[in-house]
Amino acid sequence: MKKWKHGAVALLAAAVLFACTSGAGAAASAAVSSGGSASGAASGTAGAGSGSSGGAQSGASGSAATPPAVTTTAKSAVLAEQSTGRILYENNPHEKMYPASISKIMTELLVLEAIENGKLHFTDKVSVSAHASSMGGSDIWLEPGEVMTVLDLFKAMVVNSANDAAVALAEKVAGSEPAFVNLMNRKAKELGMNDTNFTNATGLDADGNLTSAYDVMLMSRELLRHKEIFNYTTIWMDSLRGGKTALFNTNRLIRFYQGANGLKTGSTGKAGYCLSGTALRDGMQLIAVVMNCPTLQERFTAAGTLLDYGFANWSCVTPKKLSKPLYVDVLHGAQDKVEAVADGNPSVVIEKGKEDGIQQKVSLAQNVMAPVEKGQVLGQITFWIDGQNAGNVPLRAGQGVGRLTFGGAFGRIFSAISH
Repeated sequence: MKKWKHGAVALLAAAVLFACTSGAGAAASAAVSSGGSASGAASGTAGAGSGSSGGAQSGASGSAATPPAVTTTAKSAVLAEQSTGRILYENNPHEKMYPASISKIMTELLVLEAIENGKLHFTDKVSVSAHASSMGGSDIWLEPGEVMTVLDLFKAMVVNSANDAAVALAEKVAGSEPAFVNLMNRKAKELGMNDTNFTNATGLDADGNLTSAYDVMLMSRELLRHKEIFNYTTIWMDSLRGGKTALFNTNRLIRFYQGANGLKTGSTGKAGYCLSGTALRDGMQLIAVVMNCPTLQERFTAAGTLLDYGFANWSCVTPKKLSKPLYVDVLHGAQDKVEAVADGNPSVVIEKGKEDGIQQKVSLAQNVMAPVEKGQVLGQITFWIDGQNAGNVPLRAGQGVGRLTFGGAFGRIFSAISH
């Protein structure tokens, strides 16, 4: 018996040695790589629960529900839900137009990213350049050589739409306004803003300085991920320079629309009156972008009309979790399986009254080759309502799994034989 066991061990060891040193040729076709897509499918269904958090990528984002009853004076408009990106209304969404000061959404985004990355601090002092102080339009009358904190300049830009403050911050972040514009365009490309080209940090009319309502929605959505922005977009009145300079929010929705929490106004001769208006009610964050409205008041009316439509007709719900945990087999791994978990608590935007009709389909890899990285995509959950895709949520590896080592393989062999 001992000779038989030793012979079996030798044969198994040889097989394990081959497996541990072989490539991916032994893997099933359903194996996935980090960040890649998964194949193989298992399906299940579950009903819907209430509340909202997280967000599912909407499979219906390219096709908006646009009822004839919704009309505005905006030449271009988009209404979207923030967490999922689902488009609820659109009109000429990709028409390239002058942005006016709503392009400062990108300026604000890059400044906040610089602060979060530790490159910049709200307490940092900024010495104003002659170039920054020369900006026209809305400003706080900065003087060359004047020193102001990043915080005060940021408030002036967000609340008062100050052009001089925007350029001063741009120069502080990137060294010059042209260098900052390069960062703006690079970020726009990352966000998929294919209709956009920035030529300055302020939004002042300039040849080639163009964007679209859809792209404004994309950068608005990204800015809203930085919750600190609400500390400034919701300010109605404030002051700088020890009370000598008053700040008044250019966004009237903040005071007069229930749940309004942002975001940015803009107006120039070529752009007309523009607004990216945001509001939160019952856990649903909406973004209404209206461009080239004929008057100042009509931009607020147009945005309010879209927001009213969104809150009246749509809900943001969190579907119930699947009843059983999901696992994927790991080939040549230190563990045999890895759990596939959904990103956060995914939410789905659906028409009101249809909350109980959500169906879920799980697409999951049959197996995956070790090593497996934590967060590696293993599949996705697709949400369906009335036969239409209402959103997708990735399923990711809940933990990392290393490749099976030679020593680990022998440990498994001896454990199996001893039993």
